[in-house]
Amino acid sequence: MYTTSIAIQVLPDITEIDKICAIVDSVIEYIASTGCHYVVGPFETTVEGDFEPLMAIIKRCQEIPIEQGAPSTKSYIKIFHNPNGVLTIAEKIDKFK
Repeated sequence: MYTTSIAIQVLPDITEIDKICAIVDSVIEYIASTGCHYVVGPFETTVEGDFEPLMAIIKRCQEIPIEQGAPSTKSYIKIFHNPNGVLTIAEKIDKFK
């Protein structure tokens, strides 16, 4: 049972689309490396897990663009937290597949 679901969209402050895509790809690769269940969408990536590890993931997602040359980054984050459990990604979207 997951207690938290987050959706994160990272927007590096760079104008070259190729560099933006490369940085966003790096952020998604990092999320994949965490072992958390995630789904990539066209505007954001949704990740499920426990609250504290997900907050650490959000923090790291801010650092990666800067390390890769972006002067700054903007992120849009949605958080749903319920200690008794949240609906999973599958429970939310599988009925539409």
